[in-house]
Amino acid sequence: MTRPVTLFTGQWADLPLETVAQKASEWGYDGLELCSWGDHFDVLRAANDKGYCNERRSLLEKYNLNVYAFSIHLMGQLVCDEPLDERHDAFVGPELRGKPDAIRQAAIEFCKAAPLAAKNLGVDVVTGFTGSPIWHLWFPFPPQVPAQVEAGFRKFAERWNPILDEFGKRGIRFALEVHPSEIAYDFYTAERALAAIGRRKEFGFNFDPSHLVWQGIDSAKFIYHFADRIYHVHVKDAKVTVDGESGILSSHINFGDRKRGWDFVSPGHGDVEFEPIIRALNRIGYQGPLSVEWEDSGMDRFHGAAEAVRLVRGWDFAPSAQAFDAAFNR
Repeated sequence: MTRPVTLFTGQWADLPLETVAQKASEWGYDGLELCSWGDHFDVLRAANDKGYCNERRSLLEKYNLNVYAFSIHLMGQLVCDEPLDERHDAFVGPELRGKPDAIRQAAIEFCKAAPLAAKNLGVDVVTGFTGSPIWHLWFPFPPQVPAQVEAGFRKFAERWNPILDEFGKRGIRFALEVHPSEIAYDFYTAERALAAIGRRKEFGFNFDPSHLVWQGIDSAKFIYHFADRIYHVHVKDAKVTVDGESGILSSHINFGDRKRGWDFVSPGHGDVEFEPIIRALNRIGYQGPLSVEWEDSGMDRFHGAAEAVRLVRGWDFAPSAQAFDAAFNR
């Protein structure tokens, strides 16, 4: 049995949820991974009103869609990022803008509400970001002070452990998208993040190869190493385009500019090798959704999302139920 293919709605939040659901159904998706901005999913309301969750599910069922997870990426970012500045103001309402302490407290309360919202919605995974108080220390000059990095991981644990306590109470798992600007952005920082929180089971990863491939990290090896922590999977691609002038650090140039040394592209148009990923997911027994996170500044998103679901269905395959040479045995 192959896995359900879903569409993450984060890049579609400018459209009403019903519009996205209708299009996703027409394209052939099995469900949606709901973002918690736009009108797609109100986490605070969902935590206090199961009827609202039933209404969201009914809307999706109208288009023969399911939901397996929802996202708290934006508010999760605000929990650990330092400093909170005008960039982060875009994630909150006008009453909080310019008030970093109030923003952080609101984000923590929002994330604490997420597991009850998940319980009411009937899902057991919430995807998202953690933010990071030490992302600015990624390059060790001025010379690295190890105590600063250690303090950053402790701060992450201090802020996220009370949130994860709520996840534990409800039997819900949080899946961090390992990603630049998060406390875990590669293989070794993912290990360090797990160690910082005592490897508690509520915390795992939303595997997304697009953030690993341009760093030179083997995506399949990541899956094997963190086999018991792969709680959700994003299907996204990236293309390295360094050409002797562009650099892998991308020169403070935003996505979509051809001068960047790498960029996100629609699944199947970049450097991610999806067959080893599918084989690795089969071997660790992952049966959750393959959620297309569509990002490509050079392609129409309606074309890209429609193409992506067809490609993912072609890539995904069930593991063999028997040894290939079993028929030779007598």
